[in-house]
Amino acid sequence: MSDIHVLAPEVVDQIAAGEVVERPAHLVKELVENSIDAGATRVHVEFFDGGRMVKVIDNGKGMAPGDLPKALERFATSKISKTDDLWKLRTFGFRGEALASIAAVSKLTLTSRRPGDEQAHQLISEYGKKKDIDKVGGSQGTTILIENLFENTPARLKFLKSDAAENTAIKTTLKAMALSHFDVEMRIQENGKLVAFWPACKSRKERVEQILEIKTMFEGEAVRENVRAYAVFADPHNVAKTAKNIWLFAQNRWIQDRSLQAAVNEAYRNLLMHGEYPIAVVWVETDPDCVDVNIHPTKSQVKFQEPSLAFRAVAGALRSTLETAPWVPKMGASSVSPSFGGAAQGGVEFKGTQGLPNFAAMTKPAAMPTENLAFDDSSLKVTQFQKKDFSFPTVNQPKVSYETLAGAAESRQNFVADSADVESFNDPGSEATPASAGYWSSLEVLGQANLTYIVTQNRDKIVFVDQHAAHERVAFERLMSAWKGGKIDIQDFLFPLAIDMSPEKVEAILTLSSDIERLGVHIEALGPGTVGVKAAPLFIKESILSTVLDRMAGEIVEQGGSYSLERAVGDICATMACHSVVRAGQALSIDQMKNLLREMDQFPLSSFCPHGRPVSVEYPFYKLEKDFGRIV
Repeated sequence: MSDIHVLAPEVVDQIAAGEVVERPAHLVKELVENSIDAGATRVHVEFFDGGRMVKVIDNGKGMAPGDLPKALERFATSKISKTDDLWKLRTFGFRGEALASIAAVSKLTLTSRRPGDEQAHQLISEYGKKKDIDKVGGSQGTTILIENLFENTPARLKFLKSDAAENTAIKTTLKAMALSHFDVEMRIQENGKLVAFWPACKSRKERVEQILEIKTMFEGEAVRENVRAYAVFADPHNVAKTAKNIWLFAQNRWIQDRSLQAAVNEAYRNLLMHGEYPIAVVWVETDPDCVDVNIHPTKSQVKFQEPSLAFRAVAGALRSTLETAPWVPKMGASSVSPSFGGAAQGGVEFKGTQGLPNFAAMTKPAAMPTENLAFDDSSLKVTQFQKKDFSFPTVNQPKVSYETLAGAAESRQNFVADSADVESFNDPGSEATPASAGYWSSLEVLGQANLTYIVTQNRDKIVFVDQHAAHERVAFERLMSAWKGGKIDIQDFLFPLAIDMSPEKVEAILTLSSDIERLGVHIEALGPGTVGVKAAPLFIKESILSTVLDRMAGEIVEQGGSYSLERAVGDICATMACHSVVRAGQALSIDQMKNLLREMDQFPLSSFCPHGRPVSVEYPFYKLEKDFGRIV
C-alpha cells in the first residue's frame, strides 16, 4: 500500500490559510487590497475581538453574481491570466488565494453589487462550504464580513496574541494601507468605536502629515538609473525610540526590508543620538520586471534585481534634503524680524495670540530725558518704551579669531596640514569669507551663561547655543570637506595591505572600487579571497582600515550598498573635532560668539553636533511671559 496520498481539499485550504492569513492583520490587509484593486475611493473597516470578526465595506465596481462563488475558489483571480503577467503586475492581489484561505477558517459573507444592477447578491460560506446565492439589498461595491475566525482550527486560535495586541497590529496595517493610498478615504472602527477617519488627500505628503500627525514634514527624491525613491520625513528634532516609524513601500506595497531601513538610518548619519530613530515614509518605484513581489506568502517582502540601486536611491532621497536643513528658519521670515508688531504706534501688540488685549491704541508714553536721572526723578517710573529695538549684527564683518586652543589633537594637525581652508578656522591671521545673512548670525548675542552657552535672542524667543557642540559641528564639517575634496595626505603602501574575506565579499567590494577610490582608498584583487589596499589616507590606521573594508563588503552583500567608510571617517573626524574646539567652561568674548554664529551659517546641519546632540535650545517669549504671569 502506498504511503503517499493526496490531501483532502479542506486540509489544503487550511495549510494555505496558515501561510496567507497568519494573523487577523494579514486578513485585513488582503481584504483592503482587494477593495483598492476594485477601484474603491472609500473603504470602511470594522473589527471586533482582536480581529476574530472583521467587516470591510467599499464603493468599488463590485462583482457579477456568477463570480461570487469563483472568488472563493483557490487560484481564481481576475488580475492575471498567464505567467508573463507576474512581471507586469499593476494590482496588489494576483494569486487568487486570499479569499479561499480566509473562507476555509471562518464564516464568510460576501455581498456585492455592480453599477446598474437592481440589487446586490450575497454568498455565505461556512468554513469552506458555500451556500446558495441570495438577492439582498445593498449599495454599489462589495462588503465582506468575516466571523468566528479560526473557530475550526483551535491550534491556530491559541497562537493569537491578546485582543489588544491583535487590534494594534490591525491598526498599524490599516495605517500603512492609508499611507500608500492618499486618494482613498478610510474609516476605522474598533469594537464599535470610531478610532480613525482619514479623508482622501491631494498628495502623499499631505497624507503622511495627516496620519502621523506631524505638522511639518519634508520631501526628498532621488533617482539611481531605473530606480526612483521618494521620501516624506520629519526633521531630526522629531524622532522615535524604535524603528516602527520607518514606513517602506515598494511599488506602493507596504514591505519590511532591512536593507532599505538601513538606508534610511544611514541618511540620518551624524544627526541622531544613540537610541533615536527617524520618522520617515519612503516609496521605491522601478520597472515591474525589475522587482519580484512573489517571494513571500503575505507579500511583505520583495526582491530587487539591483538592490544597490534601491539602497542608494533611498539614502539619496533623504540625505539630499536633510543636508539643506530646511527646518532652520530662513532669513526674511517673521521669526527673525528685528521689530515687534505694533511698536510704531507707541505700544506693544501681541499678534496671533487669542484672548490678549491689543495695546497698540495706548497713549504714547513720556519721552525719556537725555540728562542723568536722579533717583527721585519721575521718569524712572516710565516702564513702557516706544520701541523694542534689537541691534542685530551685520554679517560681513572681518573674522575675529578664537584664541589658540591648547591640546588640539595631533592627528588633526596631521590630517589638515595641507588644507588651508580647514587650518584657517583657528588661524589668527585669517579672515572669514563674507557670507550672506543666515539664521544663526541674525540672532542678537546677549552674552554667555555658565561659560558654556551663548545666550541670543530674536523677536520671538531666546535661543541658547551650546558653544562646544556648535564649534564641534563647524570643525567636523570642515574636516569632512577636506577629506571629500582630496585635501588630505594619501599614503602609498610599499606592499599592498592584504585583507582576507570571502570571495563573495571580494567581488562585492570590487564593484564599488571607483567610488572607494574617490574617498582616498585604492584597492585591488590579490586573489579570490583577498583584497589588497594600495593606498589610503594617512590618518586612517591599518587596523581600522581592515575592519572597515570587511564590514563594508558585508553590507554591500547584505544590503546592496554601504557607507561604512564614510561612517568610519566621520567617526574619526568627529573625535578629532571634539578634541580641538572650544570647550564648555571656556570664556568667549562677544565678538568670538558672533563669529561662531557666522561660521555656523556656512553649514546647514549646524543644528546638531556630529554625535546627534542638539546645538541649541529655544525658550519662546510667550512662555517667559506666561511663567511671569503676564499672560494666562
